[in-house]
Amino acid sequence: MKFIDEAIITVQSGNGGRGCVSFRREKFIPRGGPDGGDGGNGGDVIFKVSPKKRTLYQFCYQKLLRAKNGGPGEGQQKTGKSAQPLVIEIPPGTIMSDPETNEVIYDFIGFDDVYVVAKGGRGGQGNKRFATSTNRAPRFAQPGEPGQTIKLKLELKLLADAGIIGFPNAGKSTLMSVLSSARPKIGNYPFTTLTPTLGIVYTDSAEPFAIADIPGLIEGAHSGTGLGIKFLRHIERTKILVHLIDASVIDPEKPLDLYHAINRELTLYSKKLAEKKQIIVLNKLDIPEAEKNAAVFQSALKNSKIILISAATGKNISRLKKEIIKQIDMFHDD
Repeated sequence: MKFIDEAIITVQSGNGGRGCVSFRREKFIPRGGPDGGDGGNGGDVIFKVSPKKRTLYQFCYQKLLRAKNGGPGEGQQKTGKSAQPLVIEIPPGTIMSDPETNEVIYDFIGFDDVYVVAKGGRGGQGNKRFATSTNRAPRFAQPGEPGQTIKLKLELKLLADAGIIGFPNAGKSTLMSVLSSARPKIGNYPFTTLTPTLGIVYTDSAEPFAIADIPGLIEGAHSGTGLGIKFLRHIERTKILVHLIDASVIDPEKPLDLYHAINRELTLYSKKLAEKKQIIVLNKLDIPEAEKNAAVFQSALKNSKIILISAATGKNISRLKKEIIKQIDMFHDD
């Protein structure tokens, strides 16, 4: 399945059903009078957030989405059937805008957001409605009102299911390259990544999920140091965080310093951000001293699940991928 993060589509709400021109035809009632019923209302077009949706893939081939028309009125004052609304499910984080002006119509941030973008046409009135003392047999009825046709731009904002955080040189870009199809710039110096990199991780058993390499986290990032708050904003809307630590540079005397430093920046920027679920990952286990440092770290951070990997060699990458999927699914269940 391809990852689609932008689409331009057209939606049409349903037309209202026409009203009915009808007269009573019953035995022994020579002047039965008009009895035409009203037409039914056309269906609305409604956009609804679904946490199970992660891409705009469904709009890759379906560019026109139509709601059904209302049914026509019938004799004996029977109202036509109103059409059910067309409910279109989209992933959270989708921005709906006008493709001509780029004016935002609605930003679907919440997991229960619902927005009626096009109202269905109202059904026309039957001839029974137009009977008066001076016109007892009207031979006309209203047509139904037409629905609305609206062109929309849908864009999945740069946010991810999982965000990789950690100090420069922790191996975030390398991990991105082995988890996903993204090919970020990789180098052994601070801030190799100058912009967030979004990658898509494909799995055999689940829908693809988005993962982002969030650069710029150093001490003082919450106040703008380094690349600072520019990228802290991006991880506010991620579901979970992958906290990546370079095990080769852990100080055995203060093994949790790197871990606490990043979490301190998250807390100072946003309490909500600090409370996000984290998967703790120790990287670079292919370096000899890293394994010893990892053991000290695990002893210091008891009762926490820690995954040991080597992004360079691929060690335990499949295990990490499964854990990320598990935590994303648990996030949806919550």
